[in-house]
Amino acid sequence: MRKTLLLLVPAVLLSGCTWGITPTPASQNVRTAWNSDVSACRDLGKITVSVLNHVGPVDRNDIKVRDELQVMARNQAATMHADTIKPLGEPSNGEQAWGAYQCGTRALAPAAGHAPAGNPPDASSETGGTKTYPIGG
Repeated sequence: MRKTLLLLVPAVLLSGCTWGITPTPASQNVRTAWNSDVSACRDLGKITVSVLNHVGPVDRNDIKVRDELQVMARNQAATMHADTIKPLGEPSNGEQAWGAYQCGTRALAPAAGHAPAGNPPDASSETGGTKTYPIGG
């Protein structure tokens, strides 16, 4: 019982760590196109990143794993002179593939079926002159 406890406590404590994965200054200029169409951008290649998704028998927090994968992909994209990344699939066993793109100052078009977040429709004729805008984003 005591041995199990001594092994389990460090594993649980380590499962909350970010393992020192931090964004580089250059990666601050790399954006993530979650649902945007990048067909007008120049494809610079594929990035595959991986992190530990479990420590021993303990699974790490899925949100932290995903966040670390994104940070690592942005860091790698910055070294490729990319300004945009897009996930090519869901993470699997702590690994995820990303596409690296150079879009420049071009605005990314939303994927089919998604309303543009920054340009709400003009609702003045429908709502008696009232316009609404999203908060944050």
